[in-house]
Amino acid sequence: MKKYEKEIEEILDEIKYNERTLDMKNFIQHGKISTYDHCESVTNLSYKINKKLHLRANEDTLCKGAMLHDFYLYDWHNYDDGSHKLHGFSHPKKASVNAKKYFEVSREVEHVISSHMWPLTFRSFPKSREAWIVCIADKCVAIRETLFAR
Repeated sequence: MKKYEKEIEEILDEIKYNERTLDMKNFIQHGKISTYDHCESVTNLSYKINKKLHLRANEDTLCKGAMLHDFYLYDWHNYDDGSHKLHGFSHPKKASVNAKKYFEVSREVEHVISSHMWPLTFRSFPKSREAWIVCIADKCVAIRETLFAR
C-alpha cells in the first residue's frame, strides 16, 4: 500500500490530522481496531481497488468519503441507555452530519458516507462509483477485522 500512501496523504491532509478525526482513535470499531484505523484501512483499500481496476472514480471524493464514513464519534458498543441499539442503521446519518459540521464536504462525499451501509440501510443505495467502492471496501475490511483482528 505504500505505493499510494503519498497520494492519499495529499488528499486527506487536513482531515486525517484534525482533532475531531483523531478522536476516532478513542473508539473501538471491530475487535481491538479503532474507528480511525478502520476508516484508514477502508480508505487504503478503496483507493487500491480504484487504481488496480481502473475504475476512474474521483479520488478526492473517494478518499474523503472513505475516511469519514464512520465519523459518528461515539462508542457503539456502549448502549446501556438504548441509544446505539440500531447503530448499523443510524450511524451513516450521524457520520454525515458530523462530516458536514467539521469539514466542507461535497454532496458526493456526503452520499458516499450515507450509503456505505447498503443493503442494511436499504433506502440509501450507492448511486456513484465512489459510493460503491467504499461500500464494498468497508464490507471487506469489516470482515477481515472481525475474523482476524481480535
